[in-house]
Amino acid sequence: MMNLTPLVKQLLIINILFFICSFFVPAADQILALHNIHSDHFGWWQLLTYMFMHGNVMHIFFNMFALFSFGSMLEQFWGTKKFLFFYISCGLGAAALQLGINYMESQELLNQLYAVGLPESVVHKLVNIPVWDTNGNPMVNSFLSDATTIVRQSGHEQLISKMSGNQLLEAAMSVQGEMVGASGAIYGLLVAFAFMFPNAELALLFIPIPIKAKYFVPGLLCLDLFLGFKGGSLFGTTTGIAHFAHVGGALIGFLMMWYWKKNQFNKNRWN
Repeated sequence: MMNLTPLVKQLLIINILFFICSFFVPAADQILALHNIHSDHFGWWQLLTYMFMHGNVMHIFFNMFALFSFGSMLEQFWGTKKFLFFYISCGLGAAALQLGINYMESQELLNQLYAVGLPESVVHKLVNIPVWDTNGNPMVNSFLSDATTIVRQSGHEQLISKMSGNQLLEAAMSVQGEMVGASGAIYGLLVAFAFMFPNAELALLFIPIPIKAKYFVPGLLCLDLFLGFKGGSLFGTTTGIAHFAHVGGALIGFLMMWYWKKNQFNKNRWN
């Protein structure tokens, strides 16, 4: 059995501490989760801090289990410094791709509001009106009422009749979405594991049949790409999962492993 390596142990502790503290500091998600660039709550530090935040017990359990399972082995082969560089790089790559996708999606929705004649400053205020209450339930009536007030106060009352409440609500929900979790970095570890141990057999809980890593990881990524473009799950419901973050982390992991293998650099430890 693989021993728990120093950095993986520290990452596990940090993630668990962040998760516990988020229950006692309600503003933690607002400050540390990764927000849309159009959001008032966006900050550049979130590109790093988001990967230490998690949404629920199952979310952090599966991510930390994967970190222990694959991370310890990779840290033992690479050394602590090289493993940390790889892990953080994959997490940043995951954030960058998901942030870019979210930006394009929300920008398309914002353009529909600009087409009505609303200036950018007013649209920005509208899409940053709180949509959800503290329990995560949409406050539709309150949101639309506040939006109407803002438009009137801006002197564009004549445009209210041209506004679509559904479009406005959809734009606000897109802008106010947030991303948390180490999944992007974990997917990078999966790719690295498949590179180094392609014939190792892996299995999912709901697919108990062992599959070689060189088939398992690409198959998992194809599923994420499909669900990302589909915008839902295999069961026809919204998953709330940042599928493109998974792809982004895996892509950076692949590029780094390809470069290291090409230069025989993956055989060298950094400590």
